[in-house]
Amino acid sequence: MNQQIIAAIDIGTNSIHMVIVRIDPSLPAFTVIAKEKATVRLGDRDLATGKLTPEAIKRSLDTLKRCQELATSLQAEQIIAVATSATREAPNGGDFLRQIEAELGIVVNLISGKEEARRIYLGVLSGMDFNEQPHIIIDIGGGSTELILADIHEPRFLSSTKIGAVRLAKEFVTTDPISDSELKVLRAYIKGMLERPVDEIWHNLQLNEVPRTIGTSGTIETIAILHAKDELGIVPDPLNGYEIAYKDIEKIVKKLAKMSYKERLEVSGLSEKRAEIIVPGAVILLEAMTLLKLNSITICERSLREGMIVDWMLTRGLISSRLRYQNEVKNRNVIKIAQKYHVDLDYGHRVAKFALSIFDQLQGLLHSWHEAERELLWSAAMLHNCGVYVSHSSHHKHSYYLIRNAELLGFTELELELIANIARYHRRSKPKKKHEPYQKLPHKDYQLMVRQLSAILRLAVALDRRNKGAIASVNCQYDENNRSLDFQIHPTEIGDQCSLELWNLSYKKEAFEEEFGVELVATISHRLPVAQ
Repeated sequence: MNQQIIAAIDIGTNSIHMVIVRIDPSLPAFTVIAKEKATVRLGDRDLATGKLTPEAIKRSLDTLKRCQELATSLQAEQIIAVATSATREAPNGGDFLRQIEAELGIVVNLISGKEEARRIYLGVLSGMDFNEQPHIIIDIGGGSTELILADIHEPRFLSSTKIGAVRLAKEFVTTDPISDSELKVLRAYIKGMLERPVDEIWHNLQLNEVPRTIGTSGTIETIAILHAKDELGIVPDPLNGYEIAYKDIEKIVKKLAKMSYKERLEVSGLSEKRAEIIVPGAVILLEAMTLLKLNSITICERSLREGMIVDWMLTRGLISSRLRYQNEVKNRNVIKIAQKYHVDLDYGHRVAKFALSIFDQLQGLLHSWHEAERELLWSAAMLHNCGVYVSHSSHHKHSYYLIRNAELLGFTELELELIANIARYHRRSKPKKKHEPYQKLPHKDYQLMVRQLSAILRLAVALDRRNKGAIASVNCQYDENNRSLDFQIHPTEIGDQCSLELWNLSYKKEAFEEEFGVELVATISHRLPVAQ
């Protein structure tokens, strides 16, 4: 397989970062060939409405255009992009992402805080040797701080807390230099916000385990640069692996907190924009290390962007050894959520098997969806019944809500929306324009996907109506001339006429027939099924 050049863009609360890499699938590994960064301050949202401001949007679009031009000049085959905290929380965040796609053609995936943490873990894992030692990873962004406990095999605990350097500077700092009273309130607030994830980290550490601590992000790298200038007189390049003691971080925080913004501007290593937010960012690091009782922290220059590259490689099967566990993250989390809401897993697997069988047999004949959509269908099939956990009445609607708000790692926010919609329409009403979640899907292609995959899911649900595996398999024979589809159903037990399944199929097939423009005829066959 040939080498590929891929660009990854992270649209954060404080900055937009891009990394361009050359992937060598034979290793598999990647080499960074270019980086781009600009401080756009998306987190400076309108105080009254919480919306992203026109100025911040313009700064972001200008930066993204430069990133796109650089990626194109270096012959990047694909640009992958994610947006995090600021865009996720802004009422007009979705409009912003649609504007990016309309003006630049870049599709940006919105990801949850925990998914951001998982990809940070992947990025750090690609750049540090974990051996068999657990690692605590601290990533301080503009809008959120991620605390992660992980080892070489898996992330044991992922968290994303709404404390970031930009957010706290805006909400808590009004004095210059920061007053003792404001600093006290700031530290108390940060401590309160971090107590729960810190407790979870302690809970997930085993006796006698001594974790190594890794720090990523601009805030921590800036502190490392200030420390290196004082201690060494030069800044190591690369900074990866540079270690700072807790007591030295404490000194730096005290020193910065006593300075005015103008004085901080005179400090070598502090940019104009970083000088504005370094105090709350540094206090987050100090409080996190205090609560975790950490003696030192080691810098890792790889983080979310590199994690996006690793995730891209994983989903394409380019990595299978050390990160095999991570390659199965979506499937494992779907099963985890199914168990949480007491879904009958045997039933879920049977429905998913039928759904994928129908999907595969009709691919290229009645639909042109591929592996990514197949994965969404499997996830929706496994979780379509989870709404019963709330109530059997209207449980398809409850399923939508539970899936949409589940912490399904590995999926983007759009993918979660699609899974939830597909599951929601496994029964009762077909998708309608008056249904807000369906109507709000960003493109008509996504609406088509929901209609077609949910129609397939309806058939799969009907094929296990008695919830006992009465049907072993189904063969689909499509007659293009007559626009008819023959369902040859093979019972598990010879002589079983599967009357209830056939009845339910006749009831559920209407949406399928309408969507695909075919007539579906189901027949029982007691011959051996044709191999699929």
